[in-house]
Amino acid sequence: MPADPPAGTFDRPHGRIIAALDVPSAEQALALAGRLAGHVGLVKVGLELFVAEGPSVVAALRRRHPDLGIFLDLKLHDIPNTMGAAVRAARRLGAAFLTVHAAAGVAHLRACVEAADGAVGILAVTVLTSQDARALAEAGATRTVEELVAMRAECAARAGCAGIVCSGRELAAVRRAAPGLATVVPGIRPAGAGADDQVRVMTPGRAVRAGADYLVVGRPIRTAPDPAAAADAIAAEIAAAAP
Repeated sequence: MPADPPAGTFDRPHGRIIAALDVPSAEQALALAGRLAGHVGLVKVGLELFVAEGPSVVAALRRRHPDLGIFLDLKLHDIPNTMGAAVRAARRLGAAFLTVHAAAGVAHLRACVEAADGAVGILAVTVLTSQDARALAEAGATRTVEELVAMRAECAARAGCAGIVCSGRELAAVRRAAPGLATVVPGIRPAGAGADDQVRVMTPGRAVRAGADYLVVGRPIRTAPDPAAAADAIAAEIAAAAP
């Protein structure tokens, strides 16, 4: 279990679900969050929504739904000074978690952790779940996916990050390399669901049994006829799989 999870999360299966508000407007985001309040622990504000609406959408979500934690998924990757300044801005927004790229290296990650000052959990993104070995090779990587994820998890631990983001397939390697980190797993697809543009996917139950702390779920909840019911089904699978 991660240290100091956001209030109201992790102590119940629903609280381990991070629902992705990957919609183009604040109106749609607030409506979806309203349908999911009480059924998930956190909501993800990613690039589409943040670029469209800016920081005001985070403030609106916190005001309208104070029991939902905010997972600010911006995947920061820049020079340490710029990343640190962005983290301080995220602190003022009241985000529970903020993502940064682990590929930036230990010094950059440490700058983010120091800027967070314990007020926001810094999560280091290891390798995107839309990437496979071929994609990494095209980008110049010479390590396997598992090796690269483990190396970046170790960097995150050295920098003092709260946790990392990885696919369920690398959880065992992460636990060996950095056993104290919280693990956030995207690419979650219930049995029978399509992978869409994700590559390294896993069902909720398998991910939890492999050691996932939080699950990021997008389209399987967002596009469901009843998003709350879809979230409840995932929570039930988490409960059945949890030790």
